[in-house]
Amino acid sequence: MCTINDFHPMLHFILTNYYIHTCFFALFRRFTFLSQKYPYFVHRYNATWRNERAIEVPIIWRQVQDAYQRGARVLEIGNVLSHYYPTHHTVVDKYEKAKGVINQDIVDFNPTKKFDLIVAISTFEHIGWDESPRRKQKVNRAVKHVRSLLRPGGRASITVPAGYNPYVDEQLIAGTLGFDSHVVLQRTTIDNQWREVDDSVLKTAKYGHPFSNANVAVVGELKG
Repeated sequence: MCTINDFHPMLHFILTNYYIHTCFFALFRRFTFLSQKYPYFVHRYNATWRNERAIEVPIIWRQVQDAYQRGARVLEIGNVLSHYYPTHHTVVDKYEKAKGVINQDIVDFNPTKKFDLIVAISTFEHIGWDESPRRKQKVNRAVKHVRSLLRPGGRASITVPAGYNPYVDEQLIAGTLGFDSHVVLQRTTIDNQWREVDDSVLKTAKYGHPFSNANVAVVGELKG
């Protein structure tokens, strides 16, 4: 007769093999964003193979690499990419203490020179929302301010998980957050495969359901 303790090794085996399976296949699968193929991003930090980082990082990193090759001036809002790659661009992060990171609120950041590319990975949903007191409309100010930091012809790419911040979701649905354009991606499987979808999924997107973390992500673009 089995006791509950007998299931502990079995549960460990199932979970371990599930993550190995997911991570292994993520190395070979690809997803499509704006008609281009990208590899899913696999890294032990933040276990990217099982959340939205799997798609956010490769989309944004390709843009940053292209900017590096052109000698363009790059700003990242929220210190994310340096956890995965050697980077040499300006980073503004209000909270995270790290070498080379400017600890300042993005709405108060006023550099002397403007940028060719500005990127942010899962950061804007926290602006104003995770602050005390909460100022939900601050994210609109942040988007407007980011546009002002772009050089003529520059661009900003901002990824936002849907379902985390109800105010941001409402703004995305209404088209009033301030993006010039955006693309919506949806997680479709337990092993973290994603595909482009239309905006209608934003109305029912839930964070943490049916899968863990974000189930819908938006990549918004601003033009200088």
